[in-house]
Amino acid sequence: MAEKVLVTGAAGQLGRDMVLLLENKGHEVLACDRQEMDITDLDQCGTVIDDFKPAIVIHCAAHTAVDAAETDIDAAYAINAVGSRNVALAAEKAGAKLIYISTDYVFNGQSDRPYHEFDNTDPQSIYGKSKRAGEVMVQSLSTKYFIVRTSWVYGKYGNNFVKTMLKLGQEKPLLQVVHDQTGSPTYTADLAAFLLELMVTEKYGIYHASNTETCTWYEFTEAIFAEAKDILGLEFSAKLEPCTTEQFPRPAPRPRNSVMEHLSIRTNGLIDLRPWREGLRAFLVDLKE
Repeated sequence: MAEKVLVTGAAGQLGRDMVLLLENKGHEVLACDRQEMDITDLDQCGTVIDDFKPAIVIHCAAHTAVDAAETDIDAAYAINAVGSRNVALAAEKAGAKLIYISTDYVFNGQSDRPYHEFDNTDPQSIYGKSKRAGEVMVQSLSTKYFIVRTSWVYGKYGNNFVKTMLKLGQEKPLLQVVHDQTGSPTYTADLAAFLLELMVTEKYGIYHASNTETCTWYEFTEAIFAEAKDILGLEFSAKLEPCTTEQFPRPAPRPRNSVMEHLSIRTNGLIDLRPWREGLRAFLVDLKE
């Protein structure tokens, strides 16, 4: 059945893939970026959502500049907390289901095992804290919500780690990549496909959704080079070297462990995402085309 779906952050990596997939499946989509709807404006959110009357709102818009957020605290909270409140209120008033995209940064990253959906959150960065504040807003104000936490996202649209490494690998003689942070890279097309499955259910709650299996940033880069050589025929001049987090100090603390257990996907009988390496290959094939 075709649904009316409103997507915020429609010009972002995930937003663009989401809009294309929804349209491809015959849904009626209102793609909203800042120009169409400023999520920090409560009245505007109310008007746009009330006029369109969506059955589902997929809230991808976010302040994702992790390091910049450490100093621009107001902007991070205005978008991630207040903006999410505004979207949640308007969606609730319209009787719409709400999907809020969140992050592994809501955890402290210190656990020695994967995080599941019901573990206590303990964000360490302003980005993580503001995204967690957004989760709380959604949980408090929406009766039909899905909170979907993901990690290490990359896609065809926008800038991301994979594209950066493809470029630097051909330009630099030496590349040092962090080898003590572990997570699961997530291809936006795979995440969008999961959201498409989830949105038509009433299996509300918190979900962890990333491509399955794990790697470090260094191992991810090794795979990017190997697969890009094979699929795109690229040659890389850069010598890869593992390094520690301490060798690359950043304003915002990075989680050592970003691995998330997909407990809710299993217990709700949903289809899990494919392994990250398969997702990477599919992305490179898409890029080639």
